[in-house]
Amino acid sequence: MISDSNPDHDSLLQICRAAQIINAGGVVVFPAKCLYGLAADALNPVAVERVFAIKKRPLNNPLLVLIDEVSWLESIVKKIPGDANLLMKAFWPGNLTIVFEARSNLPEALTAGTGKVGVRIPGHPVARQLVRECGRPITGTSANISGHEGCMDSSMLEPDILNSVDMILEGGRLKGGKGSTVLDVTVSPSRILREGEISEHDILEFIFKSQ
Repeated sequence: MISDSNPDHDSLLQICRAAQIINAGGVVVFPAKCLYGLAADALNPVAVERVFAIKKRPLNNPLLVLIDEVSWLESIVKKIPGDANLLMKAFWPGNLTIVFEARSNLPEALTAGTGKVGVRIPGHPVARQLVRECGRPITGTSANISGHEGCMDSSMLEPDILNSVDMILEGGRLKGGKGSTVLDVTVSPSRILREGEISEHDILEFIFKSQ
């Protein structure tokens, strides 16, 4: 089992193996801060479509993306509004997913044709190390059939998920909870699309005080 603290040597070997699978087009279950997720190469159209198929996810529902450093945004988003820079400094790494205008090089399935992409730097050390080892953005959607509850323990993973992925990074029981808050900064004022671990009040108060 991989610890939720800084990964040790054996854990790093497992993470490296998972990264190799992802970079080869595979799909891996991994532990994030609240729930288990499905990781695939976010820039590989076939891998992205496979995530949709595994989750039975509607094709009009985009996938969020995990990155390791803010500098990675240059390759996947068109611009970074001022509010976004402030929010990233305040809440990343962590439980805030920020929705940007997507670059045209992203797989159409990833953005579901919206022209937008949700991005965050994960707060969980295993999730972030996995992104780092992949060296590219990965998907961060929850490891469940679409519409079903997310899993905070690998024993809760549904058979259809277990039988469809290439590897499970076992991280023990996670904290559970609402998952990340999703904030759209492509509109003005910025708009909360989903309230999660970070409250709407805290985000709006931060934006107001920063102006």
